[in-house]
Amino acid sequence: MLPVIALVGRPNVGKSTLFNRLTRSRDALTANQPGLTRDRKYGISHLGPCPCVVIDTGGLSGASNGIEVLSEQQTELAIREANHILFIVDAKEGCLGWDQELAEQLRRTGKPVTGVINKAEGHDPNIVSSDFQHLGFGSLLPISASHGHGIQRLMKLVLADFETKDNSNIIISKDTSDSLDTKDSEPQGTKVAVIGRPNVGKSTLINRLLGEDRLITYNQPGTTRDSQFITLKKDERIYTLIDTAGVRRRGRISEAIEKFSVIKALQAIDQAQVVMLVLDAHAGIADQDAHLSNYILERGRALVVAANKWDGLSADLRARFKEEIKRKLGFLDFASWHFISALHGSGVGHLLKAVDHAYTNAIRDLPTAILNQILAQALLEHPPPLVRGRRIKLRYAHQGGRNPPLIIIHGNQTEALSASYKRYLVNHFRQALDLSGTPIQFVFKTGNNPYQERRNTLTPRQQKKRQRLIAYVKRNKS
Repeated sequence: MLPVIALVGRPNVGKSTLFNRLTRSRDALTANQPGLTRDRKYGISHLGPCPCVVIDTGGLSGASNGIEVLSEQQTELAIREANHILFIVDAKEGCLGWDQELAEQLRRTGKPVTGVINKAEGHDPNIVSSDFQHLGFGSLLPISASHGHGIQRLMKLVLADFETKDNSNIIISKDTSDSLDTKDSEPQGTKVAVIGRPNVGKSTLINRLLGEDRLITYNQPGTTRDSQFITLKKDERIYTLIDTAGVRRRGRISEAIEKFSVIKALQAIDQAQVVMLVLDAHAGIADQDAHLSNYILERGRALVVAANKWDGLSADLRARFKEEIKRKLGFLDFASWHFISALHGSGVGHLLKAVDHAYTNAIRDLPTAILNQILAQALLEHPPPLVRGRRIKLRYAHQGGRNPPLIIIHGNQTEALSASYKRYLVNHFRQALDLSGTPIQFVFKTGNNPYQERRNTLTPRQQKKRQRLIAYVKRNKS
């Protein structure tokens, strides 16, 4: 059990920068823009005398409406979970009236609070500290999160009470232990990246799977800006759900923040073992959905497709949407399709079972004997075409990798195989092996011709003599 440290303060005082410094990562997005962080973000810090859990929070600005209110509710939950609070202020802006309000709110929590003066590089520590003395936290520690100054001293002071071998007195709530940044702790389980366009209901779906409002949901595109790793335990199985920012077309992205959000969303596909693609049934299938699907297919990830907002659609609109699927996303015929309502929960209960099935197929062992039987049956039903009068020969197959399943087929003239025949082999193997939910990759290898080297060593006179002999044989046959 680890102590929990919450980073709290006004917007744009450097909480996310300090979070990245403590966790030695770049997990939290940082920019010179207030209100960038919204959801709680968890990480593990190994700085100081003992490890601890660090919670990055959104800025407290006293907003009365809008998405900022939801962000402040997330901060309040982080304060409840924390064993210690780091109250961060800005040395460059000095002590503001809202800093005093926050200090009073944090004192009322009854939890230990340490005042931290960030962005103190280039300033006299005594002068900077004097400006914040009336906050009532004693001597505040000046640091520089961006340069790393004073961080070791800060964590040594904060974790001094926890530097014992017996940490049985430290209590971490279930929400905290289930929400730790899984990239640091590397838990067992299946990593599932939830991907889709903005405002299709990704965060709402994850909240429904978790059974709580863990992530901020708002009727506004771009609510989620940073990828969130959340651990879910269900039916004795562990899943790591990765909530990602919505991915729009490149031409519509103008802000640098959104560019980094999209990059982290695409990186989540590489980190995941299964991708859950969320579509908006009300809005229909856009070109961006097809581009995202193609990217997932190129990365070779097992796939579960969830058509969200299915409730409220008439029978005609549902039929039209399914026709659109066949027309625009026909290449995802291997995926598991589900028509759900994340808001009301209909159909959501089958998604994790589909994730298990897709991942099981993606990592299956495929015996060589069975692969060769399937290959022989495929060649018997539909032989390869002729190339310059010679039949392409596919001799044997074996497995070359997993997630996705990689099948290597050896033969001659394999480079001349047409795309349509390769698709035939993919469909034949998929049907024979029942590999639904995962793409299959094929590699075709052509063996060396043992007579090629001898043919290249013939002298010009020997080559002419060989050609006359071949012509003589052909005349006699005719």
